[in-house]
Amino acid sequence: MKNQDFEYSFATSKKASEVFAHLINPKNWWVGLFGETIEGISEDLNEEFAFRAGDGVHYSNQKLIKLVADKKIVWLVTESNLSFLKNKNEWAGTKICFDMAQVGDKTKITFTHIGLLPEIECYGGCSSAWTQYLQNLQEYLK
Repeated sequence: MKNQDFEYSFATSKKASEVFAHLINPKNWWVGLFGETIEGISEDLNEEFAFRAGDGVHYSNQKLIKLVADKKIVWLVTESNLSFLKNKNEWAGTKICFDMAQVGDKTKITFTHIGLLPEIECYGGCSSAWTQYLQNLQEYLK
């Protein structure tokens, strides 16, 4: 069986340009659940931001490595410290991606965490948290 990265998709009536402008700033969507703080700017290639949540439970640093206006955003996780895991650096080297595509009169948004696989320790808790963030994003973009 092929490895399956965590993925979540939904559609919105918002234009791709509006969605892209919202997603490029993680402070707009990766907050609101676990006392998150985000430091840094991530609007241009190679810019980095740090994410912290859960009072020290989660730390990760992300570098913007691919940017296609109104279509694609990819961050590389350059380091992580997930205190609840045996391998605290499990996210390092994974990629957090948003793809946007026009489908009829809707914008389809696909989020993929490349490297977040069912066989790794973080999958259960991390996929559940991603689902909560993305459901909040989906509700916001209605």
